[in-house]
Amino acid sequence: MTATIIDGKAVARSLREKIAEEVKTLKQNGIVPGLAVVLVGQDPASHSYVKGKIKACEEVGIHSEVLYLAEETSQAELLQTIEQLNKKTNIHGILVQLPLPPHISEEAVLEVIPAEKDVDGFHPLNVGNLAIGRDTYLPCTPHGIVELIKWTGTDLNGKHVVVVGRSNIVGKPVSLLLLQENATVTMCHSRTRDLPALTRQADILVVAVGKPQLIGKEHVSPGAIVIDVGVNRLESGKLVGDVRFDEVAEVASYITPVPGGVGPMTITMLLANTVKAAKAQAAAASK
Repeated sequence: MTATIIDGKAVARSLREKIAEEVKTLKQNGIVPGLAVVLVGQDPASHSYVKGKIKACEEVGIHSEVLYLAEETSQAELLQTIEQLNKKTNIHGILVQLPLPPHISEEAVLEVIPAEKDVDGFHPLNVGNLAIGRDTYLPCTPHGIVELIKWTGTDLNGKHVVVVGRSNIVGKPVSLLLLQENATVTMCHSRTRDLPALTRQADILVVAVGKPQLIGKEHVSPGAIVIDVGVNRLESGKLVGDVRFDEVAEVASYITPVPGGVGPMTITMLLANTVKAAKAQAAAASK
């Protein structure tokens, strides 16, 4: 068996075309979705991610603003900047690029972004709404993962999904989303005993641990769908995922590549959340 590659770029492109049409319609009704991104410091990866987000906004017609703050910016100054953005009616979504410098509390920053402008889906209120199944702003990467699985034509109802990794950004929220799709979810992590015995039970395997090429052929049941969320750079400079792609592709039915798999979907779901926020805030203002 040779797995079909899930082309995240192609799936994202199709979704962005729909988002662009929605933005066009909103603009005809006087609503211009707006996203503000705040970047603190000079981390090269963060600058690259922000550049990609702004480019994506331009492609679909979303207004975007970037605020570049110095590494030595204090927590109080950052919180004040966010408060100023909160008051701007043309900004419907606010995103603070992580990670932040060590002297700034991520928790404090995420909590000061109002839930209705939290297009990353990290505010405690939005996380709580996700946990109890209410409509909310979904975390972008987990939402993108579910969309990629659906692209394969798989009905998640009753499927056994094994998630490797329990982070607040991917592992936990994707498990909640999959439960809402009526999948049976097993979560594995660094303390899990006999990992291969559990992962081989999966109809769908989602790997998000940040350990290069951790998952091999011995972890995967023939015909499973494998979603690789990891992005790791080897000493050689090569980007690889958490999955040993070549060998796992021999047994899986579908597999995401790194790069070009989950990554493009993350930004696409951010765009979708920004549009959703613009519509919700416009509706609230008209009442």
